[in-house]
Amino acid sequence: MKAVSIKEPGGPEVLEWTEAADPTPAVGEVVIDVVASALNRADVMQRWGLYPLAPGTSPYPGLEVSGRISALGEGVTGWRVGDEACALLTGGGYAQKVAVPAGQLLTIPKGIDLVEAAALPEVTATVWSNLVMTARLRKGETLLVHGGLGGVGTFAIQIAKALGARVVTTVGGPEKVARALELGADAAIDYRTEDFAEFGPYDVILDVIGGDYLERNIRSLGPDGRLVVIGLQNGLEGRLNLADIVFKRASVFGTTLRTRSKEQKAEIVAEVRDKVWPMIESGAVRLLIDQTVPMSEAAEGHRLMEAGGHVGKILLVNE
Repeated sequence: MKAVSIKEPGGPEVLEWTEAADPTPAVGEVVIDVVASALNRADVMQRWGLYPLAPGTSPYPGLEVSGRISALGEGVTGWRVGDEACALLTGGGYAQKVAVPAGQLLTIPKGIDLVEAAALPEVTATVWSNLVMTARLRKGETLLVHGGLGGVGTFAIQIAKALGARVVTTVGGPEKVARALELGADAAIDYRTEDFAEFGPYDVILDVIGGDYLERNIRSLGPDGRLVVIGLQNGLEGRLNLADIVFKRASVFGTTLRTRSKEQKAEIVAEVRDKVWPMIESGAVRLLIDQTVPMSEAAEGHRLMEAGGHVGKILLVNE
């Protein structure tokens, strides 16, 4: 098979479409012939050498795919060779084939085609596990989503609305403000000209930015507020006033989906299948694909992501 390798840490030009060994399924795994994968910020961090991989993790980027099962490992039940599926991965999605634990497979939702389905596993698992399983977002609460028109943001807005929450989001520029409101946000803040902290208090904040957002995030939380940090685009450090946490009884969570155990991922995937798939099939949550790029041209996909003008997901498609 072929896969996208990272020849050395650096810009998009370090991504190369190279020959690689075909995967074989271990006990409890399947092999998927990959139709498409989707870009995530973690792929960019890995390319720059800023995302250390756990031992045994595929060196190829890619945290989600869609495709057809081509081989079953020992002990796999409920799936057959030829079945179409999408899957949450620990890595290896930028390739023609990938092995994945069967517990991380999902059927394709009704109304979604096989290529589009590549954009679902990572983002739906990320949003559901953080908003519901970690932050316990409830009907009637106010959620602040940073980066509302990215892959995670577009789903966070819609899933939170489907749960009955009030949703505020930050975006860059008046055109994106309008797009976020069209998507269902109750309010959209242009971070270039406005301070999101002035629009609080918020019950839950989902932060993909990190860095110097920390102090303002905590300051704008309401009593018993919950901050979930899942991204570090603005850096690794931020100031923190502990009094704001203590007197508000606030909670701060730092999470990443990639490093969770396969058992934890299977639990999240099962909840996504039961709770999120019906939202997608009913139209309450819709998939936004910005554009598709050939898998062999993954570098161009990374350039598009880092330019920041996309809305929703960028897909890599095997030709």
